[in-house]
Amino acid sequence: MWNKRRIKMVEEQIISRGVRDTRVIEAMKTIPRHLFVDKRQLERAYTDHPLPIGEGQTISQPYIVAYMLERLNLKGYERVLEVGTGSGYEAALLSVLCREVVTIERVHRLAERASVKLREMKFDNIEVVEGNGYNGWKSRAPYDVIILSAAPEYVPENLITQLAPGGRMIMPLGRFIQELIIIYRDREGNLTKETLLPVMFVPMVED
Repeated sequence: MWNKRRIKMVEEQIISRGVRDTRVIEAMKTIPRHLFVDKRQLERAYTDHPLPIGEGQTISQPYIVAYMLERLNLKGYERVLEVGTGSGYEAALLSVLCREVVTIERVHRLAERASVKLREMKFDNIEVVEGNGYNGWKSRAPYDVIILSAAPEYVPENLITQLAPGGRMIMPLGRFIQELIIIYRDREGNLTKETLLPVMFVPMVED
C-alpha cells in the first residue's frame, strides 16, 4: 500500500511538475515518507502538503523537497549541512544522494527523535547535532552544499563562511514574503545569488 502511494506521489506531484533528476526521483521513490510523519497524519503522508510534526514545525511539501534537491545538482561526493532536521526525512533523502550529511536541529525533542529514527533505519552517513542553525556547524566545515528547511530573515554570515569554494546553498528567505534562493560560491570565493520561486516555510529562530 505505502509503496504504491509513494510511487503515485512521485509521478503526480514531482515528475509531472518538471523534476527530471533521476537520482532525486529514485530517492523520493525509495525513502518511506510515512515513517517520518506524525502518526496522526499517517493517511496524509503522501499528499501534496507540508504536515505538522510537533513543536511548531513541519515536514515540507514533497514537491518542494524534490525541487530543492534537484537544484543542488548533487553528484554523490558532497558533504552537506542541513539546517533544520525536523523529522529527519530530508536528511534521509540526502543520505542516499551525498557522501556525508550533518543535520542541525535546535529543538531537543525533534533532534532526539530524528536521531533515533535515522539510526534505527541504518542511515550511517548522517550526524544529527543540536544547535542554532544561524551558527552552522563549524567543526565539520567547509560544506559542499548547505540546505535550509526554515526561513531566516537574512542570509546567515556563519553559513556563508562555512560554504566551500565551488559550493552552493539553497534556502527560503524572508519573513512575511518568502523567496527560495540559491547562492553559489565560485572557486575564487565570489558569491552569486539566484532567486527561484515564492515559498512559505516555518521561520528560522535565532536564539
